[in-house]
Amino acid sequence: MRAGEALAIVGASGSGKSTLLGLLAGLDLPNGGSVRIDGQDIFALDEDQRAQLRGEKVGFVFQSFQLLPALTALENVMLPLELAGTDRVQERARSLLERVGLASRMTHYPRQLSGGEQQRVALARAFAPEPMLLLADEPTGNLDAATGLSVIDLMFEMNAERGTTLVLVTHDEALASRCARRIRLAAGRIVDQS
Repeated sequence: MRAGEALAIVGASGSGKSTLLGLLAGLDLPNGGSVRIDGQDIFALDEDQRAQLRGEKVGFVFQSFQLLPALTALENVMLPLELAGTDRVQERARSLLERVGLASRMTHYPRQLSGGEQQRVALARAFAPEPMLLLADEPTGNLDAATGLSVIDLMFEMNAERGTTLVLVTHDEALASRCARRIRLAAGRIVDQS
């Protein structure tokens, strides 16, 4: 894939979409083949090296948000920046939360936020370390249609602004059609690509 390109992975439940995403992230180990991120075969690395590569180059957005409940919105976005040893952590996190429309919700905990607000925090957190690759697994799965559309619009806007490569797992054909490329899976195999 080229930098900044968006790819949708589609298929029925159980077709292997999330498994493929786990392989692309280096979270799951393959029986064969390779995955290269920025020219590096991630399976030639040990687990610690893969974790470091993920921290530096890969962002994640999940259907279930995966926010830490004991941290505020601001602290959730600051976390990957602190782990990376980034400068101006709080300033950068505040800027990202403002970008996703949550300037007035920074001190709120996840339980105090709506589903759409939680997913916007998750987007800000995913983009915080300026990843070259963003992996999104059914990012609107727990949101109503209108909220899901606004979150997706925001994700595509931020993706374009930052030139991040996006790999999006979805069962939503309309959402998949917004990506430049599509891969359809069935029983763990690519059955169509466009």
